[in-house]
Amino acid sequence: MTSNILLIEDEAAIRRVLTKILSEENKAYNVTEASDGLEGIELAKDNDYDLILCDIKMPKMDGVEVLTAIKKIKPEIPVVMISGHGDLDTAVNTMRLGAFDYISKPPDLNRLLNTVRNALDRKELVVENKRLKKKVSKNYEMVGESELITIIKNIIEKVAPTEARVLITGENGTGKELVAHWLHEKSNRSSGPFIEVNCAAIPSELIESELFGHVKGSFTGANKDRAGKFEAANGGTIFLDEIGDMSLNAQAKVLRVLQENKIQRVGSDRDIKVDVRILAATNKNLKKEIEENKFREDLYHRLAVILLNVPSLNERREDIALLVEHFSNKISTEQGMPVKSFDDKAIKLLQEYDWTGNIRELRNVVERLIILGGKQISEKDVKLFASK
Repeated sequence: MTSNILLIEDEAAIRRVLTKILSEENKAYNVTEASDGLEGIELAKDNDYDLILCDIKMPKMDGVEVLTAIKKIKPEIPVVMISGHGDLDTAVNTMRLGAFDYISKPPDLNRLLNTVRNALDRKELVVENKRLKKKVSKNYEMVGESELITIIKNIIEKVAPTEARVLITGENGTGKELVAHWLHEKSNRSSGPFIEVNCAAIPSELIESELFGHVKGSFTGANKDRAGKFEAANGGTIFLDEIGDMSLNAQAKVLRVLQENKIQRVGSDRDIKVDVRILAATNKNLKKEIEENKFREDLYHRLAVILLNVPSLNERREDIALLVEHFSNKISTEQGMPVKSFDDKAIKLLQEYDWTGNIRELRNVVERLIILGGKQISEKDVKLFASK
């Protein structure tokens, strides 16, 4: 695979030497030359480079200015600075500004080639991470064009870039987790962790340790210090799923995090600062839980800055055809089977079902039909294999 390298250097002799060294080292290195910083920036704007080598002392624009400009327009490109003897302090300073490394003149051949290889490997990792992130995003794609789902998408677009806390409500299987993922991925915290906690799946006596961590000896089985989910989510988002099942004691501690951005591990009185955005979800009626003293009203009002109700599938039947197509493509790929289409009568029958299990149930039914049905899923297949 070709690696495109931009060399920005005002001395023609040094450009020739460096280009020769790189070209002879690896035939896949494609070197473009620029004689000053302004030319280099214009080339970087218009082309995709895998690495930039940039001299520090140049006319028109010095290397520090070039580095600053490139980090704004193409932050993913590693920049290696070339420094003369008197530029060493400046070269070290460029590392703080985002340079990958620096090479002194005259360049040591092994150091130069090692730095180039390392920088190109780093660029490859950045590109791969972006590709994986897009892949992850596709796993949480929100499918549907109904009025209700369009409203949800519009709210997410407005709310995601803010720090507002969101309480997501809706029946089981409607896609509350999906909404939480999208709020995180479209937020300014998307490069940080997304930590999910299913409050209903953790025994009440362990929920505090799970959320806040514990110190060694704080309870039976606490053999060593352990960080909790809030610390793991620092700089990112924590998603408290099924928060209606959380104990009142744990609720009080979550309230403190919301008020003070601090946690204490179980068995410790030391405060630990955390920077976390909290998203929560429940299938329960929290107003009713408050009346029955099962949920704290002050916590509810802290969490429900934005209240987002995810509609049931029965409320958005017009999306079923799109969802069936989406699941059919996805499941066929996962199962290594040819993609199967659904005829109009099959879709109509699926649109008439009572989807008590919502999206989750629809996906299971589509998977069953893909595996057991004919080449094209017919009304007969639906009657045979999609029965409750």
